[in-house]
Amino acid sequence: MVKKLEDLLQARGVRLFAVVDHSGEASRVGLRMNPTKLMIFGDPRAGTPIMIAAPTAALDLPLKILVSEDDGGLVRISCNSAEYLQARHDFPRELMRNIAAAEVLAKTLAEGTD
Repeated sequence: MVKKLEDLLQARGVRLFAVVDHSGEASRVGLRMNPTKLMIFGDPRAGTPIMIAAPTAALDLPLKILVSEDDGGLVRISCNSAEYLQARHDFPRELMRNIAAAEVLAKTLAEGTD
C-alpha cells in the first residue's frame, strides 16, 4: 500500500517529503509493532496559503496518511479530513480545497483504483 501511495503521489506531481517507519523504529529498539508507516507529502503552493492565514496549521501540514496493518493483516489508511483541519486551525473555508488531496488519495488507495 505504501508503494501504491508513493506511485499515486508521483503521478499527481505531489512531493513525498518523508516516510516515518514507526514499526521499523520500534523493531530497532526491540519492540514489536504491526507494520505502520506515516507518509508526509504536499505541495507548498497549496499548504503555504493556509499557513499564512493560520500559522498553527503548520502543526498539521504537510499532509499525512497513516498506513497501518492490524493483527489480522487488514491494512488501514487514515488521514485527517480537510473539515477537521479547517475547524482546528480556523483558516478560511475556501482554502480547504488546497488540502483535499489527503482524503482523495486515501479513498483511492482504499478502493484500489488510480
